[in-house]
Amino acid sequence: MDCADESLLAIVGAIRAQLAAGESTIVVHALDPDLGRSRYAGERVEHAGRARVHRPFRVWVDLAERLSLRLSTPRSIGEGLIELKFEALDPSASWHLDSPAPEPSEKYGQASGYARISKLEDPNLVLDVADALDRIELPANPRILDLGVNSGDELALIVALRPELRDTASFVGIDHCASALALARQRFPGPNHCFLEADINTLPELDLGVFDLIVSMATFQSPGVDDRALLRHLVRDRLAASGAVILGIPNCRYVDGEQLHGAKMRNYSQADLSLVIRDIAFFKRYFQQHRRRVFVTGKSYLLVTAVPA
Repeated sequence: MDCADESLLAIVGAIRAQLAAGESTIVVHALDPDLGRSRYAGERVEHAGRARVHRPFRVWVDLAERLSLRLSTPRSIGEGLIELKFEALDPSASWHLDSPAPEPSEKYGQASGYARISKLEDPNLVLDVADALDRIELPANPRILDLGVNSGDELALIVALRPELRDTASFVGIDHCASALALARQRFPGPNHCFLEADINTLPELDLGVFDLIVSMATFQSPGVDDRALLRHLVRDRLAASGAVILGIPNCRYVDGEQLHGAKMRNYSQADLSLVIRDIAFFKRYFQQHRRRVFVTGKSYLLVTAVPA
């Protein structure tokens, strides 16, 4: 399909028609984006005596993601054109649909499909957590709590961004998955790291003390977790007066090796953000009621960062 002179609406319609007809691979010829540097999508660029529609490569990446397609590496086909190959993702190739773990607590364990996902390879999360940490002032020897620590990706990111914390901070990680915690202990064997196997709902029963920073990525949205009650307990009993919180709300899903925007709801063609917006509004309002400034940032994970006012 030659898209060098077609509108984006026509391209979307043609791709959808091919997918509906059962095509699993779609090949598109487009103007090389490098020929239109500093031009916006839709502007025309003249090359070899012909004006064609320019689209930054980002347009094709976004289109692939929104249509649940895999975009292969483009290749030049001459005359200023590139070939883009799109492949339909297999919706059944999701870690959620793997064979159930023998124990419910091992759903996110090292033998699960989830273990294939590295948050440290998500540029959005890396940059967004770095931005959140820039807003936080920690004392000399801070205590840091990670709820839903799993194998320790968030801790690895924190100490990579704040190297001094590796030796000066005391870390407590809580998760109900024994195999994930075993890996976290291997990654962080120092005496200033403590990993506890426990249900998050039993947090009020644990003798943990207070913390200068509480981090939790995607745990508040887990089935069976009363996020409102958990937040109230953390702010009331676990957060130091000068402490800060970073809550990560997932805004992505993983299918067939690709990370896609939004948490798709059953029987919805696209991600529905209503629950995410509701949760963020509650978290923000609650933190503000407890005299904290709140920042809502992020992309693949929406971060609610609360710091002392």
